[in-house]
Amino acid sequence: MANLLDRITINPEQCGGRPCIRGMRIRVIDVLDLFAAGLSSEQILEEMPDLEPEDLQAALQYAVRLK
Repeated sequence: MANLLDRITINPEQCGGRPCIRGMRIRVIDVLDLFAAGLSSEQILEEMPDLEPEDLQAALQYAVRLK
């Protein structure tokens, strides 16, 4: 299994250099905000169909490591 954190990309020319999911313009913070708002993983995946379950896991793992 590939490292989940490999799914998090940082490009200074994209989204102001904020961490994104797999080079897309979906920021990690946006995913975390949806979790904080009480959405389930299934709801987030419905809301953002370009995401995969592993992307959600990667966002959570990234947030934990920032602590």
